Amino acid sequence: MRKFTCILTAVLMLVSLAACGNSAKPANDATAAVSETQAADPATESAQTAVPSADGVDIDLTAMSGTMVYSEVLNMQQKPDEYYGKIVRMKGPFNVTETKDNRYFACVVKDATACCATGIEFEWAGDHSYPEDYPKPDTEITVTGEFTTYTEGNSKYLQLKNAEVQF
Repeated sequence: MRKFTCILTAVLMLVSLAACGNSAKPANDATAAVSETQAADPATESAQTAVPSADGVDIDLTAMSGTMVYSEVLNMQQKPDEYYGKIVRMKGPFNVTETKDNRYFACVVKDATACCATGIEFEWAGDHSYPEDYPKPDTEITVTGEFTTYTEGNSKYLQLKNAEVQF
């Protein structure tokens, strides 16, 4: 199933790129900064080619298509060192996961077919109390924060720290 999902994601990315013509206006300055060679290969569009926006955001996932957002988040999971310290903005449903020891808050993104989901945990800057100050699960949120990772047990997790949350 995982192999099928990866192949499907790759095919959808290629189809979405083939549909784009040269007359299309770039979504933002970061998109315009990507060379034509890089634009033809979505694997080369990463944190290394990001140009900070006027508001200090290095990677604005809200300005990308659903396929590109999902692909970029997967790239963040596979190559987190390339994103470390970058300011990331993303939009998606709010999710909370509770264990007996911890509570984790995340912004979720789905692939183009909405069959697969992944997300990035965030740490909301300031003093906020759950559930009073937080949105209800599945509420659309926009999160902007500094990309970092942490290790818990034997696993490495992605996190946007010092995040601003809008809902």
